[in-house]
Amino acid sequence: MSGITCGVTREAQTAQQAETISEGSATDSLPPTVRAARPSESAPLKVALGAAFYDDPVFGWLIGPGSNRPDRVEQYFALQLAHSFADGCVWTTDGLQGAALCMPPSHWRLPPQLILANALSFTRVFRGRLPRAVGLLVAIERRHLRGPHYYFANIGVAPEAQGQGLGSALMRPTLDRCDEERLPAYLEASSERNAALYERLGFECTEVLRFAGSPPLRLMTRQPQPQL
Repeated sequence: MSGITCGVTREAQTAQQAETISEGSATDSLPPTVRAARPSESAPLKVALGAAFYDDPVFGWLIGPGSNRPDRVEQYFALQLAHSFADGCVWTTDGLQGAALCMPPSHWRLPPQLILANALSFTRVFRGRLPRAVGLLVAIERRHLRGPHYYFANIGVAPEAQGQGLGSALMRPTLDRCDEERLPAYLEASSERNAALYERLGFECTEVLRFAGSPPLRLMTRQPQPQL
């Protein structure tokens, strides 16, 4: 995994940040330490992300109810993690309680070869709702921010670790990189609660997307902030 894809300028900085980046004032307890995840950690990370998004309104609309819903959500995040490990960076903690999947400029699209190679998996995830999933993904891509930027494909924290500042800590390495390079950050917020967190980090909602009766998806951009 290169220094660029992990959102820092040099390999030495990557090693240092992986050991020291934290949110400082998030809680009265010790702050979470953030590091770059390893591909070998995909299995526990997909479980953490699956749990984080189990009750997400957009995922509920895409996948629907059923006893196998947790497995299907985890399958989806296995695909997202594969993309992020190949072309971007995955930030996590030693406890693997959550992850931020971050893509550098020009790498935000899912590669067609990855989609084709995992077509069966996509079908298993969305089943009869595959057409609406494809339609929503196309609508999202059409409205995606153009121009150089860093993209948060997904940010999720397992329910038992929420409320401790971990979500914003996982985003901090990429946000710092955005400020250093004077580039915007971009994401889609699938719930009002998540959008409120992102607003506190400097994101602004530029558009609310609805597709074929879907819950609202807030498209949010953060301009680079002054460096202290």
